[in-house]
Amino acid sequence: MSDDHTHVQEFFGVRAADWDSRFPDDGPAYAAAVAELGLREGGRVLDAGCGTGRALPPLRAAVGPSGVVVGADLTPEMLQAAVRAGRGRDGRLLLADVAALPLRSGSLDAVFAAGLIAHLPRPAENLRELARVVRPGGVLALFHPIGRAALAARQGRQITPDDLRAEPNLRPLLAGSGWRMTSYVDEDARFLALAVQEG
Repeated sequence: MSDDHTHVQEFFGVRAADWDSRFPDDGPAYAAAVAELGLREGGRVLDAGCGTGRALPPLRAAVGPSGVVVGADLTPEMLQAAVRAGRGRDGRLLLADVAALPLRSGSLDAVFAAGLIAHLPRPAENLRELARVVRPGGVLALFHPIGRAALAARQGRQITPDDLRAEPNLRPLLAGSGWRMTSYVDEDARFLALAVQEG
């Protein structure tokens, strides 16, 4: 396991038990972002870096009982917290690295990724892996329940010009990774970038 993986697991592992209680009001923002994926009954979707599985219930609601919902995360404690919260009923949970997903190419309609991009060790390569598992025309949602400025303020830091989530950085990063950005919102209440798999 790389140092990047170890760092991510250590960071999230110690925070998993009280993660949901730290952000108790994020549910509606997750549901609204999932709605923008345009999923249909019977659809197949991955929650990449699913954490405690907060997106799994709205993803399940969107694809219905005939759909497929998979939540993948690198941190065992986060997946255990998802199970304790009862979210394992809404999707299949996988202990997996989004850089090497155990999924067939083109097997999904969409990927939902909340707070993931800042933790990717090799963003272009990792986004290409997400593009691999999505069919041509499938959708990627990069989401955070608060915008970049609000998040930076919460963390006591400034936004820097090299922030991957800044539109001038994110658009070409996605384009070079098999995605075409179709919308971009960065406001205090949410961050949401949508992209289509170019195939």
